Amino acid sequence: MTCETVSDAYASRAEEYTRFLGTMDATSPVDRSTIRDWASHQQGILLDVGCGPGHWTDWLASLHDAGELPGVTAVAGVEPTAPFVAAARRRFPRLVFHEASAEALPCNDGRVGGILSWYSLIHTHPDSIGDALDEFARVLRPGGGLCLGFFTGPEAVRFDHAITPAYFWPVEELAARVERAGFAVLSSRTRHDPDARPHADLVARRRPSVAAHRAELD
Repeated sequence: MTCETVSDAYASRAEEYTRFLGTMDATSPVDRSTIRDWASHQQGILLDVGCGPGHWTDWLASLHDAGELPGVTAVAGVEPTAPFVAAARRRFPRLVFHEASAEALPCNDGRVGGILSWYSLIHTHPDSIGDALDEFARVLRPGGGLCLGFFTGPEAVRFDHAITPAYFWPVEELAARVERAGFAVLSSRTRHDPDARPHADLVARRRPSVAAHRAELD
C-alpha cells in the first residue's frame, strides 16, 4: 500500500477524524505519560511524524513552552495528508507543519533530536517499513531518540482498519527492524485495553554510526 493510497483514504475522512480523534482528550493517559517521559530525555528538535491534525505536536510544544522538556529546542509536525496539514496549521498557527512523508522527511542529515512516530507506520507494508526507519536514522543526530507506537500481535499480518488496511507487528520483529536501521532499542511495552486492539510501543536511540552497525549485521 503506497503512501498516496493511505493519504487519500485519510483525506476522505479527515474532517471526521479530526472531530472525533484529533484532540488530547481522545488519547490514553498511559500514552501521554509514555511520550512525556520519552520527550523529556531528548535534545534538539522534536519531529512528530505522521502528526495527523497536529494535536500531539501541539501538546509536545506546550510541554516545551512550560519548561518540561529542557533539552528540546523546537517541535514540528510532518504529515503527508494535505487536509490534515491544513487543519493542523489552522488549529495551531504558531507551529510549523510540513506536508511530507515518513520516507522523505524535509530535514538535513543528523539535524533532528527526536522523532515521535505514534501509529504513523501502521499502514506501511512490512516489506517497505525499512524505508521509513532508514529515513528516521538519516535525519536523527547520533544518540537521537525514536518513540514508536503500533498495534501488536503474534504475526506481522494485515487487518481491516477503519480507514484503510493496517498491520499488526510482533514487538520482537519490529524491534529487529528498528535495530537493522541503525538503532539500539532501549525498551518496549505492551498492553491490551478493553475494547481496543493490543497496543505496543518501543523507545530506541540512533547509534553513533549507522553504517558500521549495519556492517556488523551483514
